[in-house]
Amino acid sequence: MDISVTKSIDERGEVCPVPDVDAKRALAKMNSGDILEVLIDYPLSKERIPANATKDGHEVLAIEETGTSEWRILIKVK
Repeated sequence: MDISVTKSIDERGEVCPVPDVDAKRALAKMNSGDILEVLIDYPLSKERIPANATKDGHEVLAIEETGTSEWRILIKVK
């Protein structure tokens, strides 16, 4: 997927609620149309971050598995 990422946050090694809170904070500081990349290795965050982003009106573009228990989430800011 060829998407131009505006900001990337690496939350690998963090557990709930840290990745969720950090992603929410990052999205709040970004401009409409920006793309946030979140790198995680905590399975629950794979469910929670996209759910919270969608609830806040953002668009989840992709959830990609990048390794064993590692994911990359791409979110477009509303």
